[in-house]
Amino acid sequence: MKIFCIGRNYVAHAKELGNEVPEEPVIFLKPKSALLKPHLPFYYPEFTNELHYECELVLRVCKNGRYINKRYAHQYYDAITLGIDFTARDIQNDLKQKGLPWEKAKAWDNSAVLGDWKPITDFANLKDINFGFYKNNELVQQGNSGNMIYSFNTLLVNISKYFSLNIGDVIFTGTPSGVGETLPGDELEGILEDNIVLNLKVE
Repeated sequence: MKIFCIGRNYVAHAKELGNEVPEEPVIFLKPKSALLKPHLPFYYPEFTNELHYECELVLRVCKNGRYINKRYAHQYYDAITLGIDFTARDIQNDLKQKGLPWEKAKAWDNSAVLGDWKPITDFANLKDINFGFYKNNELVQQGNSGNMIYSFNTLLVNISKYFSLNIGDVIFTGTPSGVGETLPGDELEGILEDNIVLNLKVE
C-alpha cells in the first residue's frame, strides 16, 4: 500500500506558502506507517512546535496499472474521502532552506489521516465536489475539486508514469488555502458535500 500526495494543486494554497504554481504535479510519498489506524488517538508529535493541518480530497485506487491512458483513468479509483496531511511546518521550512528532502516533516508515523470512504457513484460530478474543514467548529478550509490545477484523471496519468498503482493505494490530491496550526485539544472535522466523514481530536 502506497500513499501518494500531491503538493500545490490549488493556486491559492501555493501562493499562501510563497511557492510557485507548478507546471506539472508535485508528487511525494508517505510510507504505510504514516497512516493513522482507524479509532486510534492522534498525538501531537514531540519533535515539532508548529504542526499544521492540510485537508484534502483523497482517492482510493481500485485497479492495478502503469502508464495509464487518460481515457481510462476514471476506472482506476472507486471511492473518495477527506484526509489530513499533517505537516511539521517548522521542520519543513528548515529542510527547504537547506535544500533537503521533506520526509521528516511530512512522512512521520500517523501523519496521514483518512475519513470514511464514499463510493464514486455518490457524486454526480467529480469536477464539482465541495468540502469543508473545521477546527473547533470554525470553518478554516473550503475547497472544490473544480479548483484543482490538475484533475483526478490527470493525476492518475502523471503518477502512473513513474510509479505502479496498486489496489488499495491512496492519493491525497492537494489542499486548498487556509492551512494552519493545530494544538493539543483541538477538534477537527471534515465535511464532504453534506456528510461528516472525518472527526479527530488532537491529543
